[in-house]
Amino acid sequence: MTDLPCSGARPLAAQRPHVANDPAAWLALSCLPQFGPRRRQAFAQNFSDLTELLTLNPATLAATGLPGETRSAIQAWQRQDAGHPLVARVERIGRDCARLGIEIIHWSDARYPEPLRHIHDAPLVFYALGNTELLARDQLAIVGSRNASRAGLDHARAFAAALSAQGLVVTSGLALGVDGAAHAGVLDAGGLTLAVIGCGLDRIYPHQHRRLGQRVVEQGLMISEYPPGTPARAGHFPRRNRLISGLSRGVLVVEAGLKSGSLITARLALEQGREVFAIPGSVHSPVARGCHHLIKQGARLVETVDDILEELGSWWCRPPSLADAASPSPEAGPDRRLAGLGAREIAVFEALGYDPQSTDALSLATGQPADQLMQALLLLELQGLVSAAPGGFQRIA
Repeated sequence: MTDLPCSGARPLAAQRPHVANDPAAWLALSCLPQFGPRRRQAFAQNFSDLTELLTLNPATLAATGLPGETRSAIQAWQRQDAGHPLVARVERIGRDCARLGIEIIHWSDARYPEPLRHIHDAPLVFYALGNTELLARDQLAIVGSRNASRAGLDHARAFAAALSAQGLVVTSGLALGVDGAAHAGVLDAGGLTLAVIGCGLDRIYPHQHRRLGQRVVEQGLMISEYPPGTPARAGHFPRRNRLISGLSRGVLVVEAGLKSGSLITARLALEQGREVFAIPGSVHSPVARGCHHLIKQGARLVETVDDILEELGSWWCRPPSLADAASPSPEAGPDRRLAGLGAREIAVFEALGYDPQSTDALSLATGQPADQLMQALLLLELQGLVSAAPGGFQRIA
C-alpha cells in the first residue's frame, strides 16, 4: 500500500486525492462504522464508484441520511486525521500487509474474481497470500465433516487430486477433516488449491494445519476477508463459507452430518446459483446423512469425477492436453492417459494387468503400504482407468 497516513491531522487543503482504484480508500469503506452490507448495496446503486462516497462535502453527506458516526469517520478520512480510529486502522492494516507480503484485493482491482462479485454481501476487500493468478481460474469447492471417516478422507484426497488433474482449482476451508484432506490431495498430486480461512492470514487456524497452510501458500493461494492479526472466531466461519461457494462453480460435499457447517456452504451455493454435488455413504453412518439429505433435495449424486464434469456444463472446457489425457485415442499410450497423476498412481497402474490382481500382490509389486495403495487405486478408479473385480483390481483402459 502506498501513501498511507503517518502522523498528525492534515489540513483540508491537503486532503487525500480521490483515486478510484486506491486500496486505502476501499479499506476505509470496508472499515466504516455503521456501513454494513445493506447500506453499502443501497449506496452502490447511486454511485458508479463507491469510493466517491469518501469525497462528499459535509452538506451532501448529511443529505445522504448516513449516521453521524459514519459521516464523522468519512470527514476524518478526508482530513487524513491520524488520530481517528478509522484512519489509524487503515494505516495499521496497510503497514501489516506490506510487512507480511499480503496483497489487498479490492472491488476495483482487475484481479477481483467475477463470480464473487455477484453473490450477496460480496466483500469490498479481501486479503491474499500466494499466487493470485488462481483467482481467475475455474474452481470447484470440496467441503465436508471435520470428523470424517477414513473412507471420507480418502475420497476427499482422491477426488481433489483427480479434479485438479482436469485443470480445476480445488477450493476449501483448511479445516480439519475433509477440507484438509482435499488440500493435501491436490498438493501431493502437484495441482493447484485455494484455501479460504476465517482469520487473519498471519494466524493460520487450526493450529494443526500450520504446515499445510504454508504448503498452500507456497503452491497455491490463501485468502481471507479478515485483516492480519484477526483471531479465529466462531462467527467468522459461516461468513467464510459464502466465499468458498462464491468463488467456485460448484461444491462437492464428501461427508457431512445433518448439522454440519458443510450444509451451510451447500445452501449458500444453491442460493448463489452454483451446482451442488454429494457423495453417498452408508445409511448407518451419521456423517453420510447430510449428503443423503442434499441428494434428496436435488444435489447430484456423485460416484466418479466424470459425474461432476458432465454436470458443470458448457461454461467449462477441459484444458486440451488434460482432456486428451482423460479421453485417449486408441493409439494413445499410458503416458497420455496418466497425465496429471503422481508417481504413486503411475506405479500402481503399470503394475496392473487386464486380469484381476490382489492388493497383496500389488503391494508387493509396487512396494507401497496398504493405505497408500488403496488411495492410489481409488484415484485411478475415479479417473476411469481401473476397476474393482472379483479377486482384486484390473485395468479397464
